[in-house]
Amino acid sequence: MRKLMALFIGILSCSMGVAQVSKTDSIINVLKHQRDSILKAIYKADSIKTEKEFGDKIRWEKLKSNASFPVLNAGEFSGVLQVKDPTEVPDPNQDYKLLFELVNNNPDSIIKDNNEGLVEVVRVINLHVASGIPLKRIIPVIVVHGGALNAFTTNEYYNKKFKSDNPNIKVIGELEKLGAKIIACGQAMAYKNIQKEDLLPTIKVSITAQTVLTNYQLKGFVWMSK
Repeated sequence: MRKLMALFIGILSCSMGVAQVSKTDSIINVLKHQRDSILKAIYKADSIKTEKEFGDKIRWEKLKSNASFPVLNAGEFSGVLQVKDPTEVPDPNQDYKLLFELVNNNPDSIIKDNNEGLVEVVRVINLHVASGIPLKRIIPVIVVHGGALNAFTTNEYYNKKFKSDNPNIKVIGELEKLGAKIIACGQAMAYKNIQKEDLLPTIKVSITAQTVLTNYQLKGFVWMSK
């Protein structure tokens, strides 16, 4: 009887062991399947992302090749894309008084490029001329405060702060030749510890940018913030 009992227990233990191994193998197979599915999904997502990224780059290169710069060129983002047969055009016989507000400094990664706000100023002027407005009808005023003040400093100041020549000086000079008036905010200069002599000599200084904004808007200027 004892021998039979021992044999039964042995068979039962063996069966349990086999069942446990079988269960473990099953779990491992499920996990492998899940892993493979996740890896396929990640690969597919990465492929889609990469394809979109390069698709956008190719599209942008094609757009750039068709861009024009009717007045000034401050880089690829200051150009005008062609539009075929527009059905809405501005009146070329009135003055376009444009009040630009620049606030931001470029990120460190593009500190050697033209200030993004200045690029937008050039783009807007290019857009107006491309739309048929005579350049003499465009009257730009640029008010500067915040981090954007750095773009309007002397080369010496800019180089000392950013270890690079000021890339904005050329564009600023070209805008001034078009008649642009550039006004710095005295409050922001105080906060940023920028002295008047740190600015380019043609830059005007107001007590505050806020009164420049209100004053010129009351004179009929259209406020454009960047």
